[in-house]
Amino acid sequence: MRLILLGPPGAGKGTQAQRLVARHGIVQLSTGDMLREAVRNGTPVGLRAKEVMDAGKLVSDDIVIDIVADRIEQPDAAKGFILDGFPRTVAQAKALDDMLAAKGLKLDAVIEFKVDQAKLVDRILQRAREATERGEPVRRDDDPEIFKTRLEAFNRDTAVVAPYYAERGLLVAVDGMKPIGEVEQAISEILEAV
Repeated sequence: MRLILLGPPGAGKGTQAQRLVARHGIVQLSTGDMLREAVRNGTPVGLRAKEVMDAGKLVSDDIVIDIVADRIEQPDAAKGFILDGFPRTVAQAKALDDMLAAKGLKLDAVIEFKVDQAKLVDRILQRAREATERGEPVRRDDDPEIFKTRLEAFNRDTAVVAPYYAERGLLVAVDGMKPIGEVEQAISEILEAV
C-alpha cells in the first residue's frame, strides 16, 4: 500500500498516518526525517544534500526524490509507505510519479484532508493547550503566527497538488474536521475500495 496524505498543516495527517502505520505495518516517510538521516549516515545523496544545506540553500527536488527513492528501497518499506508532507509541488508530484514508474510501482491512493482553514487555528491552539496541560513541550509549529505562515505557504504552493492527482483518478477526500475515529473509519473505507 503506497499512499500520500494531503492537506494543510493541522488537518490531522500525522495522527492518521500513525494509525495507518500501526494497522497496516507500513512506514510513514517524512522528507525532513529522511533528509536528516541521509545526511547523518553520509549516503551519497545525503552528502549532496548536506553541501546544499551548508550553503544555506533549499534542497532541490532532484535530491529529495533521490532520498525518497533510496528510502523506499529499505526492507521496512516493502509492504508500503505513507508520504506525509510530500510532494509539496506539482513538479515534485511529477518527479515522484516518474521515480515510482521506473521502479515498477504506483500509488494506491492520495487522500486529501478537507478542512475549514478558519477553524484550524483554533485546533492548533487547543493542541498547544493540551500539550501544556500534559507537561509536554509545545511544538514550535503550534505557535499561531508560525502556523499562519505555514498555512499561507500551503495555500500558495501545495494546494495545487490535489488537482494534479484528481486528474489521475487517485484523489479521494475525507472530512478532516470530523472526530479522529470518524476520519480513521473514512480512510479505512477508502483503502478497502482500492
